Amino acid sequence: MKNSPFEKEIIDQKIKELRIADPGKASIREIVALVNLVEEETGEKYVRMEMGVPGLPPSKVGVEAEIEALQRGVAAIYPMVDGIKPLKEEASRFVKNFLNIEVSPKGCIPTVGSMQGTYAAFMAAANAVEGKDTTLFIDPGFPVQKQQMMVLGQKYETFDVFNFRGEKLRSKLEEFLSKGNICSIVYSNPNNPTWICFTEEELNIIGDLANKYDVIVMEDLAYFGMDFRQDFSKPGQPPYQPTVAKYTGNYMLFISSSKIFSYAGQRCGLMVISDSLFKRDYPALQKRFGGTDFGSTITLRLLYALSSGTSHSAQWALAAMLKAANEGRFNFVEEVKEYGEKAKVMKKLFIENGFDIVYKKDIDLPVADGFYFTISYPGMTGNQLVANLLYYGISAIALDNTGSNEQGIRACVSFVKRNQFPDLEHRLKLFNIHFSEKN
Repeated sequence: MKNSPFEKEIIDQKIKELRIADPGKASIREIVALVNLVEEETGEKYVRMEMGVPGLPPSKVGVEAEIEALQRGVAAIYPMVDGIKPLKEEASRFVKNFLNIEVSPKGCIPTVGSMQGTYAAFMAAANAVEGKDTTLFIDPGFPVQKQQMMVLGQKYETFDVFNFRGEKLRSKLEEFLSKGNICSIVYSNPNNPTWICFTEEELNIIGDLANKYDVIVMEDLAYFGMDFRQDFSKPGQPPYQPTVAKYTGNYMLFISSSKIFSYAGQRCGLMVISDSLFKRDYPALQKRFGGTDFGSTITLRLLYALSSGTSHSAQWALAAMLKAANEGRFNFVEEVKEYGEKAKVMKKLFIENGFDIVYKKDIDLPVADGFYFTISYPGMTGNQLVANLLYYGISAIALDNTGSNEQGIRACVSFVKRNQFPDLEHRLKLFNIHFSEKN
């Protein structure tokens, strides 16, 4: 790696300081810490693709509403655990306008980011029915949700959906569900990290089987409306963001403000529970947590114990952003199209320098350009590629971190600035020269 613009010795020293046994297998946060140290030591900037951090300014609508709320003194007042009324009402409207699904405001609950929402949901689902204590992840997926499983001490199973698209998904899901121990199914749509998007046929299959085997579907909509091949930006008009909620009442949706509104720092997302699931009684859940119905157990037992509610001022910000979107005054999809445009350029730079796209197809269509894409390099595992790219000032995580069986890395476009594209191109050229000569 003599042609690398970064000194190998400095990177090796920082790896040793952080006690990272194998940088190729490092977690997202370990990569973040390592790159921070190298940048501080060298004064050089990495092309950072390791973390899904919004790279756009926060919504002005949200900022202004939160400032106004703080000036009214809401910081001194505990909000209700299940959320302020304006937020719950606007969330219900948002679900109707952009998903075409009816949900009562009661089932629209603010959480400290979707992360807290899934944590509470995992806890509730795994204790709802005796003997059903295992979560099924349709992978690849968000790595930290497995970390939540570990912290909770809960069981999970997983499979890579790459070879099980369309009708093949049914038999693969039944392979797990027929055992009788699965309490919930988890996936993201659009998918982190592959950016594939489930079709209506696939969502129908998931909903059908959720009904048949009585399991809860947890649909992570962190990248709501960001399949830019269609325009999901018009409130109350088709096309609508695809959702399993059309096909089953056994659903929980997680809508994040972090990516679609660039409001990650205030840690305020939404957990949306169907009306039928919210009011359902589970004797085992009541025995475990002492609550009443499913929804009340989530709010008054679990979320209350976890954080006693969500930031009061941030709730007013989210309510304002949802209201503006509902009224057609705030086109949040248009605001985030920059991610897709950057992805198109970055993919081209990688391909021109010897790399390949791993998840190329969304069944029979090219995968959309969006927040993430996946890349590989000939003769390297994903872990080797992560480690080698670090010496060329490019950071990412390996696909096996996400539950993928494919070899490659996840590239996040959000934190890469357009003025870094020349650096990226130069470093990829150097990388390819070095490793193509070795091959």
